[in-house]
Amino acid sequence: MTFDRRDILRAATLGGAGWLAGCTAGPLAPKRAPQMAFPGVLPKIGTTPASASDPLMDDIQRRTVSYFWNTTDQVTGLAPDRWPTPSFASIAAVGFALTTYPIAATRGWITRAAAAQRTLATLRFFANAPQGPDKEGMSGYKGFFYHFLGVTKGHRFAKTELSTIDTALLLGGVLFAQTWFDDEADPAEREIRALADQLYRAVEWDWITPRKPFVSMGWHPESGFIGSDWNIYNESLILYVLALGSPTHALPPTTWDAWTAKFDPSWDEKYDDPFTAFPPLFGHQYSQVWIDFRGLMDTYSKRRGFGYFENSRRATYAQRRYAINNPGRWRGYGENVWGLTACDGPGNFVREIDGINREFFSYSARGPGDRDDGTIAPTAALGSVAFAPEIVLPAARAMYSTYGTAIYDRYGFRDSFNPTLTRSDVKLQHGKVVPYIGWVADDFLGIDQGPIACMIENWRSGLIWKTMQKNPYIRAGLERAGFAGGWLSAR
Repeated sequence: MTFDRRDILRAATLGGAGWLAGCTAGPLAPKRAPQMAFPGVLPKIGTTPASASDPLMDDIQRRTVSYFWNTTDQVTGLAPDRWPTPSFASIAAVGFALTTYPIAATRGWITRAAAAQRTLATLRFFANAPQGPDKEGMSGYKGFFYHFLGVTKGHRFAKTELSTIDTALLLGGVLFAQTWFDDEADPAEREIRALADQLYRAVEWDWITPRKPFVSMGWHPESGFIGSDWNIYNESLILYVLALGSPTHALPPTTWDAWTAKFDPSWDEKYDDPFTAFPPLFGHQYSQVWIDFRGLMDTYSKRRGFGYFENSRRATYAQRRYAINNPGRWRGYGENVWGLTACDGPGNFVREIDGINREFFSYSARGPGDRDDGTIAPTAALGSVAFAPEIVLPAARAMYSTYGTAIYDRYGFRDSFNPTLTRSDVKLQHGKVVPYIGWVADDFLGIDQGPIACMIENWRSGLIWKTMQKNPYIRAGLERAGFAGGWLSAR
């Protein structure tokens, strides 16, 4: 599974003396990038029904968007994996960052010109980054990029893998930028579109299928293809849409049905409505940041009677039901405090709490009954706001009002918290124990901030979805997969 390798990588000592080390200002940006303002006064909790004008959601979105603007390198566009802990860069976080710049411009938090400048710097960096089979000094190979990049030169960090899914998430942001920056008279926007096209066309999807028709999870120059494929239901919806839509290295259309034929073992009937399960909620959220699956039906969806958007709505409700039932008797779980996904955790150890030997984990992919250690990630609920705002808004208010500034800060909600772990006699790998609150993460993580900022916008205005509906590559990928209905029916 994807989270196995991430557990190992994130458990490693973080490299670099600071994520800005070695960077010099270039012609696209001033020596010091302007910081995006974030609200200094915390919002009052209201009782606004699910709507796009909720004051708390407005505040959360502005803070999470400003995270990407303020922490991303102004010259390279590289986004840190986490902040404030010094960190390598994450190419998936770059994909989310690219998506937030038009959101900020649309909301009036930055100018369109500033958004274009930062986007162009990012795409120029990736278009010019070295590609090749060498173990060192490369940023990618065959159009794919390494999962983590060093922040000084943007080359492969340590021995991370050439990542197919993280490249796909990067490309989600790249293609969104290509479509949103549509001013024909602006040279910067014309170059953004050209570079985005160059990056997408360069990806050799048909190379990284050693066990056809499935895409391998990645490749190492030391050992070749990773032995695991994207062959179950998970976050790789966008990966296969992009692979099918490629004008240069497309996979055959039969790939999609071969992949979805593997979904039946994930069918879950434990909760109120059955659905195709993937325990951590990120698996339901990442692809739908960029692709509007409402009303779209493929062969698998027709057989099940509902599409992937509805499937994610059911998965969101199932997590809430799990928290209400709370079979593990974790503190804090309930109707409005819930959410399990990949996130930071306190560390890998066992402690007796409430007469029970509790096992805790460091960074890990958590889900109902799957490595659940009482650690709640606000991104799990908030990244599902477009699926089920009627239960996500109360969750956001409850977490905010119950735990306050212990978990809510400059860039919104910290990555995670654990009300069960109140003991201070433990050696923590991340975060700290806050009196009367429990364990709280120190960091904000780019791949967890991204779904919050972007899915709030999809809930508020549908900006990302509507923009991506205009992208010919997304349409081509969906149509080759056999999708019909929804926005595909309207030309």
